[in-house]
Amino acid sequence: MKEYELTVLIHPDLEVDIEKPLTKVRNLITANGGNIIKEDIWGKKRLAYKIKNEDFGVYVYFDVKLPSDAPLKISNILNISDEVLRYLLVAADLKGRKALLEAKENASKTDASEEE
Repeated sequence: MKEYELTVLIHPDLEVDIEKPLTKVRNLITANGGNIIKEDIWGKKRLAYKIKNEDFGVYVYFDVKLPSDAPLKISNILNISDEVLRYLLVAADLKGRKALLEAKENASKTDASEEE
């Protein structure tokens, strides 16, 4: 299975009961053989331009592992979903993640040595 990053922009009217659309997205991922590694709700944000006559949207980010045929199936369903204004499903940049972790470790080591 390959790692992907999925960012979903959910209709702002559903912010009050965000669990319902999130459950649909989670079930969609697991029904297609995927695993959710990490989930992060970024909250309601103003959009740069109107999408489906909406000025705001609720952003939710997922790190997922999916089999090779799942991204197309997930994309097809998210395209017709009323709860989802937009989504972005991309392959994870593992080299970039590794470099970011190394940079954070080096920064924490530098901070620790400066305190001594």
